[in-house]
Amino acid sequence: MPGNLLVLRGGRVVDPESRRDAVGDVVIAGDRVIDVVDGPGAAPPGDRELDVRGLVVCPGFVDVHSHGQAIPEQRLQALDGVTTALELEAGAVPVAAAYAAAAAEGRPVNYGYSASWALARMIEVAGAPEGATRTILRFLGRPEWQAPATPQQRAAILARLRRELEDGALGIGVLAGYAPRLDPAEHLEVAALAAEAGTPVFTHARSLAELDPDVPVDGAEEVVRAAGETGAHMHYCHVNSTSLRHIDRVLGLVERARAAGSTVTTESYPYGAGSTAIGAAFLAPEVLAREGLRPDSLQYLPTDERVADADRLRELRAKEPEGLAVFHYLDEDDPGDVAVIQRSLLYADNAVASDAMPLTWRDGPPDPLAWPLPPGALGHPRGAGCFARAIRLLALVDGAPLTLPEVIARCTVVPARVLRPSVPTLARKGRIGPGADADVVVFDPARLADRATYADGTRPSAGVVHVLVNGEPVVRDGELVTTALPGRPVRR
Repeated sequence: MPGNLLVLRGGRVVDPESRRDAVGDVVIAGDRVIDVVDGPGAAPPGDRELDVRGLVVCPGFVDVHSHGQAIPEQRLQALDGVTTALELEAGAVPVAAAYAAAAAEGRPVNYGYSASWALARMIEVAGAPEGATRTILRFLGRPEWQAPATPQQRAAILARLRRELEDGALGIGVLAGYAPRLDPAEHLEVAALAAEAGTPVFTHARSLAELDPDVPVDGAEEVVRAAGETGAHMHYCHVNSTSLRHIDRVLGLVERARAAGSTVTTESYPYGAGSTAIGAAFLAPEVLAREGLRPDSLQYLPTDERVADADRLRELRAKEPEGLAVFHYLDEDDPGDVAVIQRSLLYADNAVASDAMPLTWRDGPPDPLAWPLPPGALGHPRGAGCFARAIRLLALVDGAPLTLPEVIARCTVVPARVLRPSVPTLARKGRIGPGADADVVVFDPARLADRATYADGTRPSAGVVHVLVNGEPVVRDGELVTTALPGRPVRR
């Protein structure tokens, strides 16, 4: 065996891809797993060893929907067991600049980006600046970028997206839900481009017909139609929050599309609240009631206030439309609403994905390497606790509906498979076995729990003991390794 071996000794090794679930040793050399040996103490001595008896050893979690791409947000995700965090729903333009900026700063976990249809459209239709930070959030609620595009503008958008794919973008992200009157033909053109390139489309679906009778096309029908008509792999982002109490109808439609041969994958997160820019079209006071929301359903993060009424909501949307809000659409204390959340999570081959958002800093952004996080950071708890919460609720509580390996699969190999056909390096992620990337999480199932709340969204999860990214410890003995920035780019 090669030298400088790290042995994780005597843990419960869970690898959903190979269906391994047995006590054994994991042997790592550099940035790869080179062996997994059943039986405690079965592997030869290593140069370094970690005693992980009584703990679960599994692939690092792969998050295909993470907007929190800066170092502080990724550190919170690492403490939740995430080793790869990808920005695929909103994406980036230009992706080359996004990859270069992340590489220059360093990242604690692996990172990657889709080509952003929304940004491409904002540039070509509304004259948004290229490469500016937070451009999507600033423009999201503006009507200019949602205006009908001329044939020349649509051609320019597609040409820009094609260039981004050539530069290594992991697919195309489409925020259709933020442009509710978008011509459905444009979405089909984007899907056809993705099909031609062999990459997925990651869609935030527009409203369902039950919620907006005037929508040009039902959001769920649009996703499956694109898959059927173009042959594109359509990935349905956070199917929980865009389907709400109509989840059974939506998942039934997805299932019929799959049975007919279309490739449609889904993801969801285990919370009853979402988060986005307060300027988003679906948070306008006049349409809130369609989704069962009121102004006081919104927590506005920059001022940490519950929005009092429609007038205050209009004021906030006009003053700072990019300000983030948390909106509560299901009651997590209501058994019926909890069952709705759970049905999306339990759908066959549904991936767990956080939809982690950038943190809001009331006192201004701190040094990105500061740890613990300075006071004044606000965020949705899914950015810090999504994966621990999903595993706990689905496998570790009394009466849980899934086994531990089944839930781990939804955090690892299931999301990795979304990208594997077009991103060969993903064949080394989401699994733990010879040749796999040494992206590994070790957790204590007796203590694993999300601790982030809507009042304090930045509390790290408990019970995550060790996290390795490309073989380097990012979390050791439950503590963040503040000098570790071993994340690498994931490119097409």
